[in-house]
Amino acid sequence: MPSIDQSQRAAIVKRLAKLSVEVMVLPSYVDIMANGGFESALRPVTPDELLGREKVALDTPEIAKAYAGRTVMVTGAGGSIGSELCRQLLNCKPAKVVLFEQSEFALYAIDRELRALTAHLPQALDIVTRLGSVTDRNRVQSVVREEGVEIILHAAAYKHVPLVEENELEGARNNVIGTQTVAEVAFEEKIERFILISTDKAVRPTNIMGATKRMAELVVQDFQTRSTSTKFAMVRFGNVLGSSGPVLPLFESQIRAGGPITVTHEEVTHFFMTIPEASRLVLLAGAYAKGGDLFVLNMGKPQKIIDIAHRMINLSGRSVFDPQTGVGDIEVKVIGLRPGEKLYEELLIDGDSLVATPHPKIMRAEEAHLSQIEIASMMREVSVAIDRSDSDHLRALIQSRVEGYHHQTLDERHA
Repeated sequence: MPSIDQSQRAAIVKRLAKLSVEVMVLPSYVDIMANGGFESALRPVTPDELLGREKVALDTPEIAKAYAGRTVMVTGAGGSIGSELCRQLLNCKPAKVVLFEQSEFALYAIDRELRALTAHLPQALDIVTRLGSVTDRNRVQSVVREEGVEIILHAAAYKHVPLVEENELEGARNNVIGTQTVAEVAFEEKIERFILISTDKAVRPTNIMGATKRMAELVVQDFQTRSTSTKFAMVRFGNVLGSSGPVLPLFESQIRAGGPITVTHEEVTHFFMTIPEASRLVLLAGAYAKGGDLFVLNMGKPQKIIDIAHRMINLSGRSVFDPQTGVGDIEVKVIGLRPGEKLYEELLIDGDSLVATPHPKIMRAEEAHLSQIEIASMMREVSVAIDRSDSDHLRALIQSRVEGYHHQTLDERHA
């Protein structure tokens, strides 16, 4: 039923999951025409339809005031979050969107998609593609100057927890040095606002990825203390369905292969949100920015990964294998936490620091930050660790500078 809203669809999906049949979504008339017929337009239930979350409206005065007629640059424009920010921006009527991306193919793909979408817009919109790394200061500055950038949405980051755990120096180069580089250009060029896309993994992190994102937040907070022109802000949220990191697409492929589904721990829970919803809320939060803001998105209730695995198996028309009876189709196998992974994520370091904003799904948090001298010292040490290829030095620095950082032992991961 294509016309029903997300919460109604989720309620129906929940009821159908008990029937041991594959659940499909009926196509709209537009889908049928686009896909060459009814059968080819039928599709399985996607993971985001398990959430039952409503769309966030973008037709608000704050959005129109913040982005309409402006030149907006999105770093990491070809990534899962960056590309969706670009799509959502089209509805905000900017004058120009600058796509900044280091992956040639990713930049090509989002550019091609956006040009197809803008062909149907009533207003003129300029799409500019720029290859480059966020760690290359000269390149970032020349693009900002040449294109007259007024707003930066900084989505570029390495975010895959196990990969960054094994490549910590490159994680720090991209996530910490890259953020400092782009924020410094924003500061010097006196652009209107700079919004950092952050993560719940920055809160009391057990992994290098989360720790580098917390360091990036500290860097942005520091720039705000010295800025009289640019509004610096951060938006922190949890896992988004459909991005390159989360586990649900893996579950889908494991089910198609006949199993087993691999779950790291029976008790592991995550916050989940769809990419379009997260991106809309990021744009709204950016519009609310007064300077130095740390926005936290309402992610709903955290969900057990193993429960979602069971639901996805049932929605595929199969059953969960019971090792005691030998009955069932798909086995769910617990394999232990991966390096840097913890059982549950948090959105706040201080749970009492939330302040309301005009939107119920966006809260403003107040958290401690380091002094300018401490930040300068931290950044010098990050550069030293990278220049010397000294990962032990980086980990020691994170231990001393990132509040709540805890490196998990092998025994803790398998506890």
